[in-house]
Amino acid sequence: MRCKALSNAWADFWSYKTPKIVVFRTGNIRIIHKSIQFVIITYFVIYVFIIQKSYQDKENAPQSSVITKVKGIAITNSSFEGDVLDVADYVNPPEGQDTFSITVQTKTTPYQKMITCPEHYDVPGSNCTNDSECVSEEMNPFGNGVKTGRCVTFRDSIKTCEVRAWCPVENTASTRISSLKGIENLTLFIKNSIHFPRFGFSKGNILTNGGSRYLRKCMFDEVANLYCPIFSLKSVVEKSGVTFNSILKMGGVLGVIINWKCDLDKAASECKPQYSFRSLDIGYNFRKTRYFMENDTEYRTLTKVFGIRIDVIVYGEAGKFSIILLVINVASALTSVGIASFLCDWILLYLMKKSDVYKEKKFEEVVSEEVKQANDGPGTAEKELMTGTSQDYTDC
Repeated sequence: MRCKALSNAWADFWSYKTPKIVVFRTGNIRIIHKSIQFVIITYFVIYVFIIQKSYQDKENAPQSSVITKVKGIAITNSSFEGDVLDVADYVNPPEGQDTFSITVQTKTTPYQKMITCPEHYDVPGSNCTNDSECVSEEMNPFGNGVKTGRCVTFRDSIKTCEVRAWCPVENTASTRISSLKGIENLTLFIKNSIHFPRFGFSKGNILTNGGSRYLRKCMFDEVANLYCPIFSLKSVVEKSGVTFNSILKMGGVLGVIINWKCDLDKAASECKPQYSFRSLDIGYNFRKTRYFMENDTEYRTLTKVFGIRIDVIVYGEAGKFSIILLVINVASALTSVGIASFLCDWILLYLMKKSDVYKEKKFEEVVSEEVKQANDGPGTAEKELMTGTSQDYTDC
C-alpha cells in the first residue's frame, strides 16, 4: 500500500493540469460572480486610482523652514516691570523659531540672595516639629535648596526645615503677580517654505508678487488672503477651540498646522497650504532669572512666566505620475478580479446541494492507452491462472 501511494504521488507530480471552463447560464451563482467582480472593480477605480492616486510616485517628508515674528505692544498692571511691554519683553525665545511663547502673566520674586531660610511648606517632607526631622545636607528634588538640619518657623505656627538657597523662596507672600492686557491684538507672522527633493519642487506660503506693502495691510483669510501668513493671536486661540479668557491665567500650548498636499501633475499654483489650529495642552509656564549686584551682594530676580506657547507643525505629501506604478496597480486590479471565480468555485464545490454534479463537470482525467493498460493489471489469461479458473489448471 505504501509503495502504491508513493507511486501515485510520483505520477501526480509529473501530471499536467489545465483549467476547464464550465459555463453556467442559469442560477444564482452568476449574480454572485458578477457582484463580486463589480465590488472589486469599483474599489480599484474609486479608492485606489481616484482617491489614493496609487499611480503616482509620492514623497511624504518635505524639507521645511519656518520663520516667525510677533508684532504689537501689551500693557502690564505691575510697575515693577513697567507699564508697556514690547516684543523683546513678552516673546521667548526672540530668534523667531517654529516654537515660541507669548507671556500672558508673570509671578516675580525679587531680591533673592544666597542665604538660609525656611523651606516652603508645600514642598513634600519639609514640615517638621524638631531638628531631628531635618537631615543635614539632604537635598529634596522638589525643594529649593539643601537642608541645614534645623527646624525653623516658616509663618505663624507653621515650621519647616531650614535650607540654604536663594531666599526668600518662591511663595505667594513674596511674589508679585503681573498680568498683561491687550495681547489679543497681537499679530503673528509665520513664514514657511517647503521643498520636495525627489521632484525638485519648492514653494512658500507668501504671495511672491505682493511685496512688503501687501504684508503690511493684509490679514489671513482662507478664501481671500490664503497667501498672507499674518494671523491675529485672538483668532488663533479661538480657532484652536479654547476661549481667550481661559488661557490668559494659566497659559496653554497651541498648534498651528500647515499641510502641503501637492499634486504635481497639475499646475504649481494648485499646490496650496492648508491651515488648521489645535489646542495641544492646557497650562504652560517656565522660570527665568536676572542677576545683579547691589552693595557688594549678589541678588537675583526670579520670574515664573505663564504663556501661550505656539508650535508651528509642517507636513505634506507630493505625488507625480509614474508609468511603473500604473502598470503594477492595473495588474493588481486584474489579478484581484480573479478572486470572484475562486470564491464562486468554492461555493459550487462545497456549499451547493448538487456539488457532485459540478465536480464531474469541473474535473476530467485524461489517461493515455499505456497508462490505462498498466492500471488495468494482468491480462485475461493471467487472471484465470491466478484465480484458478483456467482449463489447464483444472485438468492438473
